[in-house]
Amino acid sequence: MKQFLISLLTLLTFSACQHGLEYDATPTANFEALWQIIDRQYCFFDYKAQETGLDWNEVHDRYAARLTPHMTRAQLFEVLCDMLSELRDGHVNLYYSADVGRYWSWHEDYPRNFDENLQDKYLGTDYKIGAGLYYRILEDNIGYVAYNSFSSGIGEGNISDMLYYLRACDGLILDIRGNGGGLLTYAERLASHFTNERTLVGYMQHKTGAAHDAFSSPRAEYLNPAEGIRWQKRVVVLTNRECYSAANVFVRNMKCCPLVTTLGDQTGGGGGLPMSSELPIGWSVRFSASPTLDRNYQQIEFGIQPDVPCSLDPSDQAKGIDTLIEAARQFLHK
Repeated sequence: MKQFLISLLTLLTFSACQHGLEYDATPTANFEALWQIIDRQYCFFDYKAQETGLDWNEVHDRYAARLTPHMTRAQLFEVLCDMLSELRDGHVNLYYSADVGRYWSWHEDYPRNFDENLQDKYLGTDYKIGAGLYYRILEDNIGYVAYNSFSSGIGEGNISDMLYYLRACDGLILDIRGNGGGLLTYAERLASHFTNERTLVGYMQHKTGAAHDAFSSPRAEYLNPAEGIRWQKRVVVLTNRECYSAANVFVRNMKCCPLVTTLGDQTGGGGGLPMSSELPIGWSVRFSASPTLDRNYQQIEFGIQPDVPCSLDPSDQAKGIDTLIEAARQFLHK
C-alpha cells in the first residue's frame, strides 16, 4: 500500500508538471503568474500604450524589485494590486479572503455631478416602482425615470408598463447617474424600447492568441426593437462618471437611437468584457478580455462624451435644485 501511494503521488506530480501546473506559492511565482495571465489575455495593451504610455514590460521590472522571499500575504497582495492599477481599468480586480483589489480612480478623481438626496426630492414619495425602475411624472409633464443599477432585474412587462404610464408626457428623462453597471441583458432590454428598427450600435472583438495585438475581426452588434411598447418622443439620458460597464454600453446603444440625447458628464468607461483566472496561491483575478467598440470603431474603455455637457452647480444644489434634471427639462420643452 505504501509503495502504491508513493507511485500514485509520483504520477500526479508528473501529470501536473506535464500540464504546466506548478503549485508554487512563493511571492515570485505568484507575481510571475499574475503578470503572465495579464500579458497574454488582457485586451487593452495597445490602446493604453497609446493613451497613457503603458509599458507592461517596464511595469514587470519595477514591481518585481519590490518582492522579498519572506514577505507576508498582505504585502504581496499590495504589490500585486499596485501593479494591476497601472492598467487603469475598473474591471481589473484581485480577490483574496481579506480584501479585494480595485481601481476606482475612473470616478473618484472627478466630480460626481449627482446627489441622491436631490434625486429623492424629484421622485417624491408617490413614485412608481417597476422592479429596478423608479418613475413619476414631473409637474411640467415630463416623465422622470431613475435606474440606479443594471444588477436590478427588469422585464419587458416592467418597461412596457412604465412607458404606458408615461405615454402622455411631453418627453422623458432617463437618469442613470451612479449606475455602475450589472448585466448587459438588462441594458440591451431597456434600450430596445427606444428604436423601431434593427440598429448597428458597435462591435466586439475577442483575443485569439497571447500577442497583445492578437484579436478576431470586429463582430457587429445590433440593437433589435422590443416587441412591447416603444417610446416615440424625445429622451434625455443623464450621465456621470459613475456610469460604468453595462451602463457605459447602454449609453453607447442609446446614442444610436433616434430622438435620444445624452446630457451630463462623460461616462466612466469600462469597455472590456471581463473574464477571470486564478493564481497558484488561490487568489482570483478578473480582467478585461474582449474590447467593445462603438459603431465608428472607437474604443469606449475610457468613457463616452455626452451630447450636451452639463455639471451640477453647487449653488443650485444648495437650493435643492438638480442642475442636470432642470437642463434636461428645458431641453425637452424646446
